[in-house]
Amino acid sequence: MLDCAIILGALLLLATMSVRADRRLGGLARLPMQWSLKGGVNWTAPRKWALAFTPLLAAFCLSVIFALARFPTSAPRPGEGTSLTLLSIGLAFVAVHALHIRLVERAGR
Repeated sequence: MLDCAIILGALLLLATMSVRADRRLGGLARLPMQWSLKGGVNWTAPRKWALAFTPLLAAFCLSVIFALARFPTSAPRPGEGTSLTLLSIGLAFVAVHALHIRLVERAGR
């Protein structure tokens, strides 16, 4: 139950971040997706796809981890739990998405 709440919370936060960023970046048709080491933009994607990529990737990754934990191929060892793992990965996705949005806003100026 806690695992599901963590996954849904992370996905809800990521989706909210994307919706808010979409409103702020409405004037840009394409958003940067990758930067070179010198700070130049290597390639861009349409705004909706760029903002949906991280939440979709997070949904896939968190779902796979949840499924693998729910249907183990061997008995879990004492102390093994998925809640902390899912929370850590969910927070990492939120942090990376926030960084991406911040870099996009900086590049759009």
